[in-house]
Amino acid sequence: MLSPRTELRAQRLGARTGLVQITLAALLWGTTGVVVQLIRNRTSLSPVSIGFYRLAVAALFLLGLHARNVRDLVRAVRASPIGLLLVGVGLGGYQAAYFISVAAIGVSLSTMVSLGVAPVCIAIWESAVARRRPSGLTVGSLSAGIVGLVLITAAGGHTTTGAQHPLLGLIAAVVSGVGYAASTVLSRHVSQQTPAMTLTTISTLFGATALAPFAFVNGIGLHVTASTVSMLVYIGVVATAVSYALFYAGLRITSGSVAAVLTLLEPLTAAVLAVAVLGEPLPAMEIVGGVILLGAITALYLMPQPPAPELSAPPP
Repeated sequence: MLSPRTELRAQRLGARTGLVQITLAALLWGTTGVVVQLIRNRTSLSPVSIGFYRLAVAALFLLGLHARNVRDLVRAVRASPIGLLLVGVGLGGYQAAYFISVAAIGVSLSTMVSLGVAPVCIAIWESAVARRRPSGLTVGSLSAGIVGLVLITAAGGHTTTGAQHPLLGLIAAVVSGVGYAASTVLSRHVSQQTPAMTLTTISTLFGATALAPFAFVNGIGLHVTASTVSMLVYIGVVATAVSYALFYAGLRITSGSVAAVLTLLEPLTAAVLAVAVLGEPLPAMEIVGGVILLGAITALYLMPQPPAPELSAPPP
């Protein structure tokens, strides 16, 4: 039997582990933007088609790892079929909505709206479920994170001015943000009884299936080269299979609102890589936004983490 002090230390270590896992996932997601841009420069694939390839490659890779343990996947689906289906469809759905928004109003504004809406929705949901106000740490880090996000994305100078379908783009961005929030909350439920690798395998498989019709409409044909294949493999295996496995593992011991703030590192990572790899300029506003966002992340690491709210049973 562990002493109360030892048990407390174990809980704190677990909380820190969850923060690290989700942070690493966000950093890996942040590399996707530059790689996708390189793929689009070398192929005629649409963003939706690239998203389909991303999830399909991840699913195939993970299914290969589970080749000798297919029964584990079957048992997981039987244990929570609706929950796993919704997580997978949500994974493909909010990506599709984001891609529609990008096509209508540009990357920066789509990112700002979708990633800004998500943590707010999650914080409101968790407060409603727990029937208590968010902690000062949650409100402070959430506010600073969103301010940093706004400055980073606004530095790109993208607005709805001149956009052909600004209203459609904004609606799609909001739908993407709400979908991401719902998927994160639901993933926390499912991850309590489903191993992270199993959850990632099933969700990417269902997500690729959900995106397939949109991808085929946009076209999935491409000229196969070593560089193109290697980039598709990277975003599928590293930036999806590995990153989502880390994310789902971290969600087991981290609240959704904290996870949503940590994932705001994604656009910051993308901005840094755009400067380093693509040679894009680095506006002062982006630097300030990055500093504020890193301050919010640092606060989450340094301040004591409250226990993640208890969850009701996941859907069957």
